[in-house]
Amino acid sequence: MTHETYTNPVLNADWSDPDVVRVGDDFYLTASSFGRVPGLPLLHSRDLVNWTLIGHALQRLEPAGEFTSPRHDCGVWAPALRHHDERFWIFWGDPDQGIFQINAPEIRGPWTRPHLLKEGKGLIDPCPLWDDGNDEAYLVHAWANSRAGIKNRLTGHRMHPDGTTLLDDGKVIVDADRIPGWFTLEGPKVHQHDGWFWIFAPAGGVETGWQGVFRSRGFFGPYEEKVVLEQRDTSVNGPHQGAWVRTPSGEDWFLHFQQRGAYGRLVHLQPMRWGDGGWPVVGDEGAPVAVHRKPDLPPQPAAAPATDDDFPGGRYGRQWQWTANPRDGWATHHSGDGLRLTCVRSADAHDLRKLPNLLTQRLPGTPVVVETELCLHSAELGARAGLAVLGDAYSWIGLQRGADGLVRFVHRFAEPVAERERDAGESCLAPEGRVRLRIEIGTGARCRFLYDVGDGPRPTGQVFAATPWRWVGALLGLFALAPVGTGHAGAATFTWFRITPLH
Repeated sequence: MTHETYTNPVLNADWSDPDVVRVGDDFYLTASSFGRVPGLPLLHSRDLVNWTLIGHALQRLEPAGEFTSPRHDCGVWAPALRHHDERFWIFWGDPDQGIFQINAPEIRGPWTRPHLLKEGKGLIDPCPLWDDGNDEAYLVHAWANSRAGIKNRLTGHRMHPDGTTLLDDGKVIVDADRIPGWFTLEGPKVHQHDGWFWIFAPAGGVETGWQGVFRSRGFFGPYEEKVVLEQRDTSVNGPHQGAWVRTPSGEDWFLHFQQRGAYGRLVHLQPMRWGDGGWPVVGDEGAPVAVHRKPDLPPQPAAAPATDDDFPGGRYGRQWQWTANPRDGWATHHSGDGLRLTCVRSADAHDLRKLPNLLTQRLPGTPVVVETELCLHSAELGARAGLAVLGDAYSWIGLQRGADGLVRFVHRFAEPVAERERDAGESCLAPEGRVRLRIEIGTGARCRFLYDVGDGPRPTGQVFAATPWRWVGALLGLFALAPVGTGHAGAATFTWFRITPLH
């Protein structure tokens, strides 16, 4: 009998710090969303290989006043997703505020408003555990050195079973400074199995680290440790931080991320079994697998999170996120199709990294062509709109109304240390105020830009190598803006948006 196989990564884009839970025959995944809104993406699968994006659990970042401007590497870090007492629960750490919790009766909501469970700087990667046999609840979390001056240790608390309060001041339950060769221990996920408390936790840093597992007879320790997944001689660097999940038939699987530069953190699926001494064995005897037989689950049609959009009625799909809490009027609904973005007035028009009104989605992890058609309706001098590849450095192509009142195609970029953008290619007239934009993104996230103002596609500028932010992969973005002034500055329409394989 032959078994169908899957190829890693199963999510080939930046679904950072994944956590997964099974409820009945359904698997649900959430991931870090940092400063983008809506946050806490919710993905669904029936086979752990094919995933679709079904919504978001967090509609605004709180406190709202902290996220009126982009904070790309802040916000929602490493969430834990659990199902307990007929409710879904998500816990996450905001490194500048503390540990938050939300819950809902169904995965699609309605989700509660964020509840600050533990206030403080540098509190990250929280994970709850309900010990129903003893009517106890616990919480474990890690520390961000950048905020707390502490790292490489895990702190445990008793928690009220309703998830609203912690019942003690916390105790260090794993201090990795005492484990030779271990550093940057973080991302804990706590479970009970076979009479033990288990903490799955990565160490060694996102690009070079490994997956560790700790076990103890009691939640507060003492714990013993074992490395269960590391790169070895594979191409999968830093394979760690993720979720152990069990299928209805009793198979064990582990989902984790791999840091891939501008592409961010891609999600891999590893087989898992319980081996000698009762310890988990992940992947191929502790090394990541590239191809493996699929989980013993009912066959499912091929699926992946959506990317394309026709913007019916001016509404954008759930794959899009703003770079800060949105304000009314940025995108307007209308009777036809196409995304109508208001040219938002901004003093930061010279630097897209500072704009809250960028509508973004993840950069695919394979070579692709990104295309859209744009029409600039604004009569405002200096108004512009375009398609961007956005990271610590960025480049964009689009339309701008010049000082002479004419609409031109323009191509701009900014280096990581630059405080403002500059021209990246020659500009030319767009007689009808319309252009077709195309970015060919090849191996290594190297981007070639092309445009068509009605006389065929033409290349523009140099190849641009997309860059990540510190923790976030590069983003594709659509925007419309205008210089500071008074009154409505008009709008721009993106007729459609497509991502296709680059051949």
